[in-house]
This record gives sequence, structure tokens and C-alpha cells, in this order.
Amino acid sequence: MAFESLSERFQRALKKIRGQSRLTEANMDEMLKEVRIALLEADVNFKVVKEFVEQIKQKAIGEQVYLKLNPSQMVVKIVHDELVNLLGSGDSEIKYEKNKPTIIMLVGLQGTGKTTSAGKLAYLMKKKLAKKVLLAAGDVYRPAAIDQLKQVGAQVGVEVFSLGTDVSPVEIAKQAKQKAYNEHFDVLIIDTAGRLQIDEPLMKELNDITNEVSPNEILLLVDAMSGQDAINVANAFNSQLSLTGIIMSKLDGDARGGSALSIKHLTGVPIKFAGTGEKLSDLDVFHPERMADRILGMGDVVTLVEKVQEEIDEKEARRDAEKMMKGEFTLEDMVLQMKKIQRMGSLTSLMKLIPGMPSISEEQRVQAEKEMKNLEAIVNSMTPEERRHPEILKNSRKIRIANGCGKTNADINRVLKKYDQMKLAMKQLQQYKKSGRMPPGGLNGLGGLGM
Repeated sequence: MAFESLSERFQRALKKIRGQSRLTEANMDEMLKEVRIALLEADVNFKVVKEFVEQIKQKAIGEQVYLKLNPSQMVVKIVHDELVNLLGSGDSEIKYEKNKPTIIMLVGLQGTGKTTSAGKLAYLMKKKLAKKVLLAAGDVYRPAAIDQLKQVGAQVGVEVFSLGTDVSPVEIAKQAKQKAYNEHFDVLIIDTAGRLQIDEPLMKELNDITNEVSPNEILLLVDAMSGQDAINVANAFNSQLSLTGIIMSKLDGDARGGSALSIKHLTGVPIKFAGTGEKLSDLDVFHPERMADRILGMGDVVTLVEKVQEEIDEKEARRDAEKMMKGEFTLEDMVLQMKKIQRMGSLTSLMKLIPGMPSISEEQRVQAEKEMKNLEAIVNSMTPEERRHPEILKNSRKIRIANGCGKTNADINRVLKKYDQMKLAMKQLQQYKKSGRMPPGGLNGLGGLGM
């Protein structure tokens, strides 16, 4: 995951400051040295690193942090604010038109995944923002580009406007705009052609489309894995087209995050969307404040709540909670709850959104996912009666279930033990709810719910 190594280094550096009762120039310099190394190792541009570190030092002096009783909190706040500025504070929102279509032109080099990203953008605007979206197939050169966009559009459930490959992209954009106006679409997304490299014909065509349809947003797609080259591409496109924003793909991959931290500062163009996976739903609005929180290990509760709201129906969640509190929690319910959690994303990505949650290793993640699969296989091998009344599971039944799912009696006993722990935790929580008190140690004081 991008920023993972950087996040660990930042947290280690700031931990040293948190342990100090007074801030001195010596321990401040030691912390800043670690921050500098962390940023450079994350492939952040050297000029950006130098200015970032200098800003932190100057602000610490300017706000007289050295004289504060608890200087570590002030330093963390200064570092957080500088990260937000670096990532593009307040620049990530799309300004949607009220009584006419918002026109978005998507540009980029060939092979960066523009067509798929156009579909992801349409999905986000339709599903999450309730916009009526029209996609326009403006790439008439790449084989099967139009068919690909139509397939993506069908998956998302949005209309795709196309005039085939014998009409100029400028004319396609012009007629797509007219259709968007006539049929009251909220958003028009124009998928343009790319090249293997930036050249004059490409830029002329994109400028001609811009002059014809006057897009509200010109978004450049760049790959986070391309490192500092992404900044060169952004500067080249921006000098010709006056970009309004960037979509950064593959922020879920092994990219060190340097381009994301450098690109706004060096190009003046903010990141507006972040690609976090292969699925059409894996595109998010980029929030600099939330990303800064994650980098500093503060979690991201707002994004977690949004994910829950997207995937879990509120009434259904209330019914589930009532069942659990009444002790009517079955093995079927246990599997359903775990499936709902899996729909929100990987266990690792979800844990990063929870403040104070320790990071888990790749080995722990694999083990946790394996246990979830074992749980589902075991429960699916039971009869409906056994799922609802696991207390009837004697040895003969366990042998039958084990043979049916290829597991052992020990595996089945582990699942039943976890189930009993969760039921006990729910019973305890109900008792504390009635008394109006919280258990000692919060939710971690409940054995079945503690992480």
C-alpha cells in the first residue's frame, strides 16, 4: 500500500518527540532528520523535502513550541498541517454545475487505464453522488477502445455516446455535449485518446476539443507506480491544457507515495481522485486531510463510516444489532456479518482507518483471511438446524461436518469457541447498556470483541 513505509517512519520519528517533556533544538533536529530521510526514501522530490522540513522548523519557532508544556502535540499538528498543504488542501472537490451538465475531459498517456478510469469516475458519480452521467467515446484510434467503454458503461449502468471511428473526436465531443444538454445529464465524461508519448498531434486534438466544448474539468490520469515521471507528464500536459486536477491510480499498490506528495507542490495541479484497486468501485475522492491523518497513524474514521454506509443498509444493521443484543445471534448471522465486512475492503485497509489500531503483518492478514474462509466452509457444511442451534453439535455431527468441508474437529471447535465468545460479549454489552456503564477498558474489556 502506498505510504505504508512512510507512515511507519513518520510515526517512529514523532514517537521520539512525544517522549520529551521539553522540546529542544537538538531533539527537534533529530526528529526532522528522520522525517527528511523518510520522505526521501518515499521518493519525494528533494526540493519538496527541503522546503517541507524548513516549513516545520520555522513554524515550530514561530509558534514558540519550545516554550509549551506539551510541545509534542504542537509538533504533530504542525507536521499534519504541512502534509495537508503538500497534498493540496481545499483543492480536491469537483465544482458541479447547477442547471447544466458538468463537462469533464479525461486525458493521459496511452496504457495508463483511462477508459477504465472513465468508468470508475462514472460509477462514483452515479452510485455515490446520485448524478446522471453520460460517457463519450472520444478515442477513435485505439483498437476496441469504443467497445471497451461500452462494456464498462453497461457494467456501471450509464449511457455511452459514440459515433464510431470515422468521425473526429472533436465532433464526437461536440455532439455528446449537445446530447448532455438536451437530455439533462448532470455530468458528461469525455474519454479522449492517448499516445505512447506527448506529441504535437495529441495536444492539438485535445486543445481543439477543449475549445469546442469548454470543459469544466480537465483531469489527467497518472500512475502512482511511475514515481517522479508522473510529475514530468503532469507538467507537460498542464503547460498545454491548464489541467484542473489529477486522478492518481494504483495508490493501493507498492508505490512509495513520493509522486502523490510532490505533484501538487511542483505542478500546482491537485489530486482530485485516487484509484485504490481494480474494481469499478475502487475510485475515491481524494481528501488531503484524511490522507495526512493516515500517514501519521491517526486513522480515518470519516472514510470508514462512509464505507459502512455504502455497503450496509441502516435498517438492516439496526435489526442485526437488536438480534445480537437479545442473544439471537446464530452462526449464520456470524458468517453474514463477516461477509459484510469483507465487502468494505481488505482487513488491512480497514484497520488503517481505525485510530490507534496496530498495523498487521502480511502473515497476519493471510491468516485472518484463511480463518474467515474456514469459518464459511464449516458453517456451510452444517444443516440449517445446526447453524441456528450449535449446542446440538456432538462428536458424530462434527465428524460429518469435518468430512463435508475438508476440515478437522479442531477447526470446528475453534469456530464454535469464537462464536461462544461473541455471544458472551454481546450478553455482557447488553448488561452494561442496561446499567448505563461502560465495561473496564472499553470494548476491549469484552473478550469476544477485543481486537
